[in-house]
Amino acid sequence: MKNNFKVLAILVLIMLVFVGCSNESQDTPEPKEEGSKDIKTIEHQLGTTDIEETPKNIVVLEWVYAEDLLALGIQPSGVADIEGYNNWVNVDVNLDDDVVDVGTRQEPNLETIASLNPDLIITAGFRHEAIYDKLNDIAPTLAFNPYPEEGEYTQYEEMEDTFNKIAEVVEKEEEAKEVLEQLDKKYEEAKKEIEESDLETKDYVLSQAYSSQDVPTIRLFTDNSMAVEIFSRLGLNNSFETDNFELYGFATATVEDLIPVQDANFIYIVQEDDNVFDNQLKDNPVWNKLSFVEEDRTYSLGGDTWVFGGPLSAEVVVDKVLEVLIK
Repeated sequence: MKNNFKVLAILVLIMLVFVGCSNESQDTPEPKEEGSKDIKTIEHQLGTTDIEETPKNIVVLEWVYAEDLLALGIQPSGVADIEGYNNWVNVDVNLDDDVVDVGTRQEPNLETIASLNPDLIITAGFRHEAIYDKLNDIAPTLAFNPYPEEGEYTQYEEMEDTFNKIAEVVEKEEEAKEVLEQLDKKYEEAKKEIEESDLETKDYVLSQAYSSQDVPTIRLFTDNSMAVEIFSRLGLNNSFETDNFELYGFATATVEDLIPVQDANFIYIVQEDDNVFDNQLKDNPVWNKLSFVEEDRTYSLGGDTWVFGGPLSAEVVVDKVLEVLIK
């Protein structure tokens, strides 16, 4: 009888061990195979792209994304139109001398891009949808949309969203958070400085102007633009209104279109060698009768002001606004 109890006890013990091992095998995740990596699936304008490892060798075909990488402490290996970038994007961090120019933003050189053997390409979908497959054959390619359609979100919101996505891809999320927090702090400080100033009005209209075949072309920025949202965060009010949605964030206007906004401050961007206000419009009677002209409330931000950039360019815009408005 004792032997029967011993046998039974041994059988029960064996069953308990078996059940315990079975549960352990279910609860414990299987180890990853050596060399396996987490895959990031990134949504962008032209679809989704799987990123299997953190990219180190990145080619950028639109200036804002080169600036985004620099803000995260990363130098791209190639950039489209470096000369133009250096002329317009005047942020504190510069491109290294060994960054390769890969052609124009409109027509990048595919052979040059391929020769760099990139592991990631970043571009704007509106420029390169036609050659996206060719770019993707060279390296995984992210194509973002800096000019959202009506009802989607603003250019500023898109800028932040894309900046954070790029940070995710290169595993610099904390750095991105710090950059955006620093920018928000700059807005708060600048807004307070403007509130405490003796500025007569916080209303403004922002213009970028140039000549085409010696005819003045005047752009007036709309509320969905990156620039206007920066100004709004400083407590300034855009006086220009339009009935139409402007995809690129500005409308083309005439001198006569400035009459309804003449009581606002006129803030403008022109090139020194193409100043339509000092040249073609110098003797224009409508221009000279505008209140902001007669009262000397026109403010030049400088020809190298870039209002289509990322967080670092936004900081530069804030500094320039303070410089011209708070003298």
